[in-house]
Amino acid sequence: MTVMLETAVKGESVKTSDATAGGRLVVDALKKDYELDGAPVPVVKDVTFTIEPGTFYSLLGPSGCGKTTTLRCVAGLEKSNGGVISLDGMTISTGTVHVSPDKRDIGMVFQNYAIWPHMTVFANAVFPLQVSSTRIPKQEARKRAMEALELVQLDHLAQRPATALSGGQQQRLALARALAHRPRLLLLDEPLSNLDAKLRDTMRNELRSLQRSLGISALYVTHDQSEALSMSDRVAVMNGGRIVQEAAPRELYDQPADRFVADFVGRVNMIPAVVREVDGAADASVEALGTRLTTPVPDGVGAGDEVTLTFRPESLRWHASEVERPNVVAAQVVRVEFLGEMVEYETEVRSGDDVVGRIVGRGAPLNSPREGDRVFLELAPHACRVLTD
Repeated sequence: MTVMLETAVKGESVKTSDATAGGRLVVDALKKDYELDGAPVPVVKDVTFTIEPGTFYSLLGPSGCGKTTTLRCVAGLEKSNGGVISLDGMTISTGTVHVSPDKRDIGMVFQNYAIWPHMTVFANAVFPLQVSSTRIPKQEARKRAMEALELVQLDHLAQRPATALSGGQQQRLALARALAHRPRLLLLDEPLSNLDAKLRDTMRNELRSLQRSLGISALYVTHDQSEALSMSDRVAVMNGGRIVQEAAPRELYDQPADRFVADFVGRVNMIPAVVREVDGAADASVEALGTRLTTPVPDGVGAGDEVTLTFRPESLRWHASEVERPNVVAAQVVRVEFLGEMVEYETEVRSGDDVVGRIVGRGAPLNSPREGDRVFLELAPHACRVLTD
């Protein structure tokens, strides 16, 4: 049965068919080792996550953390050493079972796009359908390829040589090719990293809009935290072959589980602190920045514990003169940097710690301190987070 759905791309209605309905991916205790000098080296270690139908899910982490290897195991480009991968209830990978990539109903967009330079735009889009293990009639293959090109607004360039496309157009062509056979799951391996900053922002918005419109499930790999936070429904941060925290983007940013996540996801101040008092409401008095500060603390933290006090630069408020409020610290401004949409300033407090603040908005340059100014920094208790790891 074929079901037609209508999706809006840049204000225009484009009709495509059902097979873009999202699938449910379950990865359970995935393991992957590589051999080095005859000995196994673990690269992916007991990775577990679930992508619900229609969800945009990102694996975020530094180079070498195992995120691309995880994606390649899902794609079938790597054979796992353990764990189970299933798509809509069908097992596609275990330590002993390996379904070939062409039988997994998965589309993939690579970092380098992998466009065939000797073909036209249309030939690139239709080629995977022509060589598919599932026989597709010629007219149906042509229809699917043109629908996919129309979705990414390249149908008017169908007969253009692929080499005549811009970087952004090549990225769209790679996406069209992945969507042409109507997969249940779309895999994207840092597909925007080769674009310039402005085009990357544009394509990020277009890709997310297209994914939502089609309702397709997507697994996205990136080292760029702004991409992951802005595009994803769920983000899993990886480090050392493991998922160290999985959460919605805002929760991940506001409530990092440990020092690694706090430092990797956005800019953060990390200040050594000692807990002095904890009341029944789990609010604590901690000694940090040369004074006593009030902040919430996690369960299990007690007086005398050495912890790390964290807060985001944009949560700071600066004052030109002392104010009678909790959590106010005197500081000296040592650096002011204009960053376009924001001003970042660095201060030094009497404890010797450096504290960075950010002022966001059009009026930021006028409302920022100057180098050499003595200021008073206000840390809202609810914006502080205490980490024990």
